[in-house]
Amino acid sequence: MGDPTGEEDKGALRLDFDRRLLLQFRGSTITSDAGLLAYRELDDTLGLTDTGADRLADARTGKNGRHRLAGLLRQSVFGRVAGYEDVNDADRLCCDPAMRWVVGDRAITGSAASASQMGRFETKWLSRPDNLAAVADLPGQWIDKVHQRRPPKTIVLDMDSSESPTYGEQEGSAYNGHFGCTCYHPVFVFNQLGDVERCALRPGNVHSADGWRLVLEPVIARYRDTVKRLYFRGDAAFANPEIYEFLEAEGIGYTIRLPANSVLQSRIGYLLKRPVGRPPHEVRRHYASFSYQAQSWNKSRRVVAKVEWHPGELYPRVGFIVTNLVRPAERVVAFYNQRGTAEQWIKEGKGAIKWTRLSCRTFAANAVRLQLHTLAYNLANFMRTLAMPKTAEPWSLTSLRERLIKIGAKVTSHGRYVTFQMAAISVPRQMFVEILSLIARLRAPPVPA
Repeated sequence: MGDPTGEEDKGALRLDFDRRLLLQFRGSTITSDAGLLAYRELDDTLGLTDTGADRLADARTGKNGRHRLAGLLRQSVFGRVAGYEDVNDADRLCCDPAMRWVVGDRAITGSAASASQMGRFETKWLSRPDNLAAVADLPGQWIDKVHQRRPPKTIVLDMDSSESPTYGEQEGSAYNGHFGCTCYHPVFVFNQLGDVERCALRPGNVHSADGWRLVLEPVIARYRDTVKRLYFRGDAAFANPEIYEFLEAEGIGYTIRLPANSVLQSRIGYLLKRPVGRPPHEVRRHYASFSYQAQSWNKSRRVVAKVEWHPGELYPRVGFIVTNLVRPAERVVAFYNQRGTAEQWIKEGKGAIKWTRLSCRTFAANAVRLQLHTLAYNLANFMRTLAMPKTAEPWSLTSLRERLIKIGAKVTSHGRYVTFQMAAISVPRQMFVEILSLIARLRAPPVPA
């Protein structure tokens, strides 16, 4: 196998269509991921990966552990941000100059961790129960770091599940009839900015709300004494009286989709009659609000109904929401409908971060991979919400990777300095200046002497 950095054979390649062109491969002095340095600046400003490494227990013994846990964690997270979701990619990335500076320490003058070292880090060290629990707490701890700079007045939590298809004999994978595939069935909690507050990997055949308390309760506990207004939204899978009672006991406002039944429909029968006259050419919406108590509930609760008559459709579209909010019915529905953005964030996690790539044999190793993917997603979303100028606000995480991270650069060393000579195509110098300026504003003031 040839040297992945391209330094083994120094001969140039010549192109026949124009013999004046020569191709030379200099992997250790050329990078295609120079934009990762901006993410590393954000990481350093908020103290993310250093904080994460402090909470991991290092089980390595002897003097061969040359890569610090912080560097290994950075390589895992930043590699995924740049689109390298497989451990095998480390054999190519370990000599990439941008990745070596991201990892820091000895990697700057040597190399980052190899594929075998990263494999042991992710599947052995992080798979230990204490480290897996610590990694599961990191997304929330990273968000707390952001909130120390920008304290929120309101937090809206969206809980949703998704599928991660499996194609082998992964432990815990099972057929899920709803998704129609063999998969894992992870659950996520997002805030209104798209950050993943917490997630958990689950076997593929569990209910969408299975284990909700283990995921939601730690998030609520973090905000219990710090945020004045806390809200929760969930689809019909979370229409569970235990969830209602838990949220009410915590003083949290909620809107949760309620499955329709004959009793609910009888309460709005007057809205289900087809309007008299010629069908309209526009959608007509009607709202209702009433008190309702199911047999499994310990008390009656407010239910909001929405009825939509669409042109060309014989029957109306009907939806019910159980809530403890006192705002008008139309505003309750509008607030609940915003939870659809959580599904978009899940799609971004699948597309930009590839967090469905859970191909390890053991369940614990795949749980670690999901958490590392989540950390990469949060870092990318922090960049989008905290450090991007207004001209780049509409960019998706995929666009950020293709435009900001995938910047080609030539590396030159001059005495005390190392220069990345960066291509100015998608992201010109002025935009990079604005990004670094926004990041600098997030840096905590120095501690007084």
